[in-house]
Amino acid sequence: MDFSSASALAIGDVMLDHYITGTTERVSPEAPVPVVNKRNSWAVPGGAANVARGLSRLGCDARLAGLAARDPAGETLRQEVAAEGIRAGFSASRNRPTTVKTRIMARGQQLLRVDEEVIAPPSLEEKVSLLVNFEKLLGGCKAVVLSDYAKGTLLADKDGDSVCRAVIKKAKDAKIPVLVDPKGLNWERYAGAACVTPNVSEFIKIVESLHSRDASRVRDEARVRSALALDLCERFNFGSLLLTRGSKGMELYVPGEKIVRIPAAMREVSDVSGAGDTVIATLAACAAIGMDWEESARTANIAAGIAVGKLGTSPVSIDELNRALREKTRESGVYGLEELLEKIGDWRKKGKKIVFTNGCFDLLHAGHAAVLRQSAELGDKLIVGLNSDASVSRLKGKSRPVQPAASRAAVLSALDSVDAVIVFEEDTPENLIKAIKPDYLVKGGDYAPEDIAGSAFVRSYGGQVRIIPLIEGESTTNIVNRIQAGKT
Repeated sequence: MDFSSASALAIGDVMLDHYITGTTERVSPEAPVPVVNKRNSWAVPGGAANVARGLSRLGCDARLAGLAARDPAGETLRQEVAAEGIRAGFSASRNRPTTVKTRIMARGQQLLRVDEEVIAPPSLEEKVSLLVNFEKLLGGCKAVVLSDYAKGTLLADKDGDSVCRAVIKKAKDAKIPVLVDPKGLNWERYAGAACVTPNVSEFIKIVESLHSRDASRVRDEARVRSALALDLCERFNFGSLLLTRGSKGMELYVPGEKIVRIPAAMREVSDVSGAGDTVIATLAACAAIGMDWEESARTANIAAGIAVGKLGTSPVSIDELNRALREKTRESGVYGLEELLEKIGDWRKKGKKIVFTNGCFDLLHAGHAAVLRQSAELGDKLIVGLNSDASVSRLKGKSRPVQPAASRAAVLSALDSVDAVIVFEEDTPENLIKAIKPDYLVKGGDYAPEDIAGSAFVRSYGGQVRIIPLIEGESTTNIVNRIQAGKT
């Protein structure tokens, strides 16, 4: 994953996250509370500033707009943001202090949080300054995040007006997607956003406010949850809604598309602080490089799994994300070329013989299974090269593939005979074969060996080319024809 071409802007409630850590070995004689012997303290950007920090750590061109007073906390915040390489436009607030969250921790656990804040909508002067800074930073951006912590910056005034509406309008006019981490019950101010990312508690609260009924059952009832999520998308003209469900993973709702349910990336949980910031920062980074919502959500889910394994609001770096993505790939058996070559290197060190075959494998049938089983028997590790969706369409026609590459790869990687799957974009796997250098190149069908892509190369270094006859009558085309004729 590479976000170096991505530019994203976070605007919203900026704050300073202050940490005090120490040891605790006794209870106070003055009250039933632990006594913490202070050992260390530090401060990092929080709220919308933490979102920008997350974008920066992912390698994005990160930008930030928010309110911060000219007080010690505000000066520390400005210094920390600058140290992260974030381009920031802070509007000086005269009527409120810089928001500070102080967390007191011992033995890896949070014992107490102290908040310093004044919660109120921005004054006219503050609002104008915020939007001026926003417009200055917007040029060249590919995604905007509204980070709402209900601390005042994005609240609506007595006339119902808010910074959110102006930001969404300006971004939409520039064809830039706006992602929202929502708070509170006034979601009208987020209308028109490309994506909103509520957690379950926020989702329940907004549903209850709109429908005047207990919505707690949505925690466990998927059908009810789906209907209500899509209702929110329609009501507020959201392009999508990503519901984060903690240990139960995520659910992505895009009107008119199939609901996507994503299991949590299972890791030991140390601290959930900042996990929501990680989700929306990663989602925005993915959107900024043109990834679709499903792929973006799956990537954000993996990033969240890393974040909750850290103590405090610690952002996920691009190296950590790529490492986790590689681990996920290896677990699933579906590889990128770099990871596959690394795996092949490990296999060869152990003296394993590598077998390679390829195909579209659109609807897996008995003929496919036979070829894969016989291919695997030739060596120790079977690698399957899978034509991409675009490649299948060029070879088979616009009505194909029946299943997308992700689904085809998942089915293949689940077979005991298959050790690795890799998707290739070209019409033939010749370049892939040259990179892999298999001991056996196998093709199912009635080909002449010299007609098989990569055969001459494999034979040039002593590899073998094998052809396995297909089972007569077994083909994806025949299956599709029978389905269309109603003969299945």
